[in-house]
Amino acid sequence: MPGGLCVARASGPATYSLPSGSQRDMCARTDDSTPSPTVAVFAPHPLLTVTLEREGADRDAVYFAAGGQGVWVARMAGELGAVPALCSFIGGESGELLQGLLDRLPGKRCLVPTATASGCYVTDRRSGKLEVLSTALSDPPSRHELDDLFSRACSEAIACGWLVVTNPLPADALPLELYRDLVADVRANGCRTLVDLSTPRVELALESEPDLVKLNDWELAEIVKDSVAGPALRPAAEGLRDRGARSVIVTRGEQPALVLHGKEAWWLEPPRFERGFREGCGDAMLGAIVAAWSAGASFEQSLLTGAGAGAANFLRHGIGGASLELIEELAQRVKLYPVEPVTTEG
Repeated sequence: MPGGLCVARASGPATYSLPSGSQRDMCARTDDSTPSPTVAVFAPHPLLTVTLEREGADRDAVYFAAGGQGVWVARMAGELGAVPALCSFIGGESGELLQGLLDRLPGKRCLVPTATASGCYVTDRRSGKLEVLSTALSDPPSRHELDDLFSRACSEAIACGWLVVTNPLPADALPLELYRDLVADVRANGCRTLVDLSTPRVELALESEPDLVKLNDWELAEIVKDSVAGPALRPAAEGLRDRGARSVIVTRGEQPALVLHGKEAWWLEPPRFERGFREGCGDAMLGAIVAAWSAGASFEQSLLTGAGAGAANFLRHGIGGASLELIEELAQRVKLYPVEPVTTEG
């Protein structure tokens, strides 16, 4: 593949709730006269995933899929009617297999060929638990390859006005300053940016004031180098806003997520299930948030949509995909309510 490949494919104490049917109106774009929103997804390292599953007492099944954080974000955004523009490296024999799987996803692919092979991992779920059997990750890209991906991601983001930024794999594959520069360059052109990055990449992105930072509580603890349990959670999250984040979401597994937006602080509580699959729930959540938000939903409605999508992902073996109907039903059961102010006596 000479050069890059870019191919199109098809306030108060009250609890917020999503009106019945509004999800379809906001995200599905069933009215052909209204174009679906495009959202750029910086996903440097998509993965070829091979999963072993048990089907019946004496039968195994092997599933092949495109995976990785950015792919799962893009897949869910596409499920909800957005047109994700996936900006990624691809290369080697694994990349040839991966490209066919990526082509099945909704939206666009902006793929930069690399001399190094795309990553791959093999997992075993036959016991009912996820076990990683083998992993092979990409080597760092060359300077020219990195420049190509950076410029294509900037171009796509500026064209559509939305950018989601996700982690590299391995973590040290890309220079840290890329995350600061990417967010700064697209924001200078009026693009909204949503980042889901681990330390130390998120600290660099914060310097460029992203519109939304989503992370989990243990990632937040790594940033502040201290516990964020109990009353320490909100001050730690507020610290991210002090450093540049305009809004913050901190997910906490089965516990309600903390959301900071403007002067508001909310708990975001999805329906709770006892048994399911945690992998990719946060990525599905972010993909749904950007799909709804870019389609014109309010930030609050987008949060409800995102939590519904994360819950739907938890109920499925496959990551980043669920029907619009299921997400809509679960979003009706999501609660968004203010964090009670801390009071002191005496």
